[in-house]
Amino acid sequence: MQFRKLGSVVVLVLASMSASGIAIAEDTAEKAKAVKEEDGKWFDADGNPTFNIQPDGTVDWFTFSGYRRYHSDCHVCHGPDGVGSSYAPALAESLKHIDYGTFLSIVAEGRKNIQAGKESVMPAFGDNKNVYCYMDDLYIYLRARAVGAAPRGRPPKKAEKPQAAKDHEASCMGG
Repeated sequence: MQFRKLGSVVVLVLASMSASGIAIAEDTAEKAKAVKEEDGKWFDADGNPTFNIQPDGTVDWFTFSGYRRYHSDCHVCHGPDGVGSSYAPALAESLKHIDYGTFLSIVAEGRKNIQAGKESVMPAFGDNKNVYCYMDDLYIYLRARAVGAAPRGRPPKKAEKPQAAKDHEASCMGG
């Protein structure tokens, strides 16, 4: 399932479920295990996008792309490799407790938190193609970091970019 295929109602329902206090089980390496591949993108047993890292450290294209996109658009607030900052939370930790739909909703629509008199705002990126077109990639990379499958730093090796990723990028970016 990709973001562009999700209806806004589904995303809003998932976000509402999370916000209403319905517990989301902690993600683990076992739950994130890649069991199915479609056009170079990997999915877990529940159909959520996930990573596929080979024993020699080669990451799938989408994990690598997520690393690049994260360090292009997200690390300024959330710190390098998703470890957080004084300004924004550690996404490598947060993704242990955020499901795919909630992640998409937060990135697309933004979020505002007020705790102990401190306000933090995650801006909406639903209109930013440099983020929107790569939300699955971002999720996959951060999920790999959250479950300890991807170390800090640039992945040493990557799989080739699949044609489906090239086609999606051209379509989404308007090329």
